[in-house]
Amino acid sequence: MKVSNETKIGLLTVIAITILILGYSYLKGNDIFSGSDKFYAIYNSVEGLSVSKPVLVNGFQIGRVSKMELQPDGRTIVEFKVEPKYKVPNNTLAKLESADLLGSKVIVFEMGNSKVYAESDDTLKADVQGSLAESLQPIQKKAEDLITKMDSSLAAINKILNPQFQKNIDRSFLSIANSLQTLEGTTKKIDNLVGSQTVRINGIMANAEDVSGNLKTSTSHLDAIATNFETFSNDLSHSNIKQTMDNANKAVADLQASISKINNGHGSLGLLMNDDKLYKNLTDASDNMNKLLIDLKAHPKRYVHFSVFGGKKD
Repeated sequence: MKVSNETKIGLLTVIAITILILGYSYLKGNDIFSGSDKFYAIYNSVEGLSVSKPVLVNGFQIGRVSKMELQPDGRTIVEFKVEPKYKVPNNTLAKLESADLLGSKVIVFEMGNSKVYAESDDTLKADVQGSLAESLQPIQKKAEDLITKMDSSLAAINKILNPQFQKNIDRSFLSIANSLQTLEGTTKKIDNLVGSQTVRINGIMANAEDVSGNLKTSTSHLDAIATNFETFSNDLSHSNIKQTMDNANKAVADLQASISKINNGHGSLGLLMNDDKLYKNLTDASDNMNKLLIDLKAHPKRYVHFSVFGGKKD
């Protein structure tokens, strides 16, 4: 049987239209050849969301947006088609999240912990997360402020880095280089000086070591002296110092009383020191005694008479 060209063209046209319809349905999120579970969520705003956008769980696609319908109160009912092999707990949260910086949105299922699974045509809890651009607005503002400050800083740096300033910088670096060269020469001189004085330095170190040894010996003597002093201090602390001080104070008080009596003319010593008449009498008596002794030596017979045979007394 021969098929005419018109029949062939008609069959190709039907096949093409069928493929077109199926592709269009697939792009709209309608899966014709396999059954899918339908879930719904109601959002106040679905900006950036469109039909056929994916439904994700931790970044893995389990379905897609199949339908969106605006309600009289301004909210939007979104229908999701999820493959039946994926079970969705009934307390799952359907979050509307940003997919990129351009504002495109996707649905992300935040799986609940319920042991009861949602059935097809159930409505899930909805949540809207701020767009990525909105979340980056504070960072953008800070970045703009930082760029403004950087512009001001760069302008100030450009103002500072004028030709005169650059000349001064070059001059400063030249001075630093000269200073480093001078320092290098001084270091070499110091090295040479230290090398030539190595013997003396060794001698000084040896003397210092001897002094350290002598100091160590002196330290032992000082320890002995400190021990003796401590012993003396202990003996002194156990001695009757209070009684000795009381006796000394009493002796000083008696001495002061005696000196007071002498100054006031009491007693022989006080009269001798304060009475001129007594002093004169004692002086006269001393002179007479001296005269008597002189006369006695000169004329002993006037005062002493003796006879061997008992002669007559004058």
